[in-house]
Amino acid sequence: MTPAFGLIIVGDEILSGKRADKHMPKVIELLAARGLSLSYAHYVGDDPARITAALREAFASGDVVFSCGGIGATPDDHTRQCAAAALDRPLALHPQAAELIRERMRDVAREEGKPYEPERADNLHRLNMGMFPEGARIIPNPYNKIAGFTCDGAKSGGMVHFVPGFPVMAWPMIEWALEHYCAEWFHREPQTEHSVVVYRAMESTLTPLMVQVEAAFPGIKVFSLPSVDHPEHGRHIELGVKGAAALVPAAWRMLVEALHKTGAELGPEMVRNR
Repeated sequence: MTPAFGLIIVGDEILSGKRADKHMPKVIELLAARGLSLSYAHYVGDDPARITAALREAFASGDVVFSCGGIGATPDDHTRQCAAAALDRPLALHPQAAELIRERMRDVAREEGKPYEPERADNLHRLNMGMFPEGARIIPNPYNKIAGFTCDGAKSGGMVHFVPGFPVMAWPMIEWALEHYCAEWFHREPQTEHSVVVYRAMESTLTPLMVQVEAAFPGIKVFSLPSVDHPEHGRHIELGVKGAAALVPAAWRMLVEALHKTGAELGPEMVRNR
């Protein structure tokens, strides 16, 4: 079966409003391009106990989860340590990650016309960015070579991919992880969403119909999205069905036929596939 996909965004700057989260829309886009969808997203501040709890839940879930932020080496970066605590594993310097960090330091020294000093205190400190939970696998960073990492839950099959908070780094790294770890699920279960604008309707009067359609078609979800001040349609409800592409047409027919019987005023229809 295709696993659920989750997202964890780490950082006080998101919760305080100093930075706006851009990861969730991009992850939704990257998943949708591969016939997948995001099931949930969690936002966590720079609190080690909360980060550890969120990661412990992710590892135990059996889901594929992307964690963005907090994998640097400054005092407010806790994600690497919290991942190790959630897995009950020690942190260890990953040999390949360490070599990539050294490559980056050599590159910077060359660009600045300075000698590369591997034993200098700040360069030694940078190696902390390669300290991952024991058994981790690296995610290459095409922007500056400072790798992210992937870890598996011991028993559940949950997999968490850890990337930086910077979108310019995180997004290609998430895409790499999808291509290398999730390709078997791409476009495996085509999904369709079919909906219609229903003018001047009340959700309370539509609810029994929604319940009937879901009962008649297990696996289908019926949804309603009300709007009170849409610039084109005014007060209306977007009512529709979504689920496996093979199941949607029959559920859609039942829904529309019932709407016509009630005399509902219908507007444009919308179909979305992934």
